[in-house]
Amino acid sequence: MRIFKRKLYEKLLDWKNNRSGRTAVLIEGARRVGKSTLARQFAQNEYESYVMIDFSIVKKDILELFDSIADLDYFFLQLQFRLGVSLKERKSLIIFDEVQMCPKARQAIKHLVADG
Repeated sequence: MRIFKRKLYEKLLDWKNNRSGRTAVLIEGARRVGKSTLARQFAQNEYESYVMIDFSIVKKDILELFDSIADLDYFFLQLQFRLGVSLKERKSLIIFDEVQMCPKARQAIKHLVADG
């Protein structure tokens, strides 16, 4: 399992160094193999700050932010305020865990990536 995680971590580094800000990355795999842990470790090691939104346990006030994603400045300000995290352009990572549970968040990804 350790070799698999190292290879995936290297792929995430490649994404960050060559495509970060222009594309989203999707980590797929069987349940309970460490995808969320790997994403969190990557964010902690490679970014100044990050937020991880787990849609299996997300609070209603965070979920409501995805109802209208048209104003991205408002979205990011509210996300920072509600989660108590300072997000910095190109130096922060947003992780959506269990994103399949929130269609509005999946739809928002293209707008978030376009904004950088």
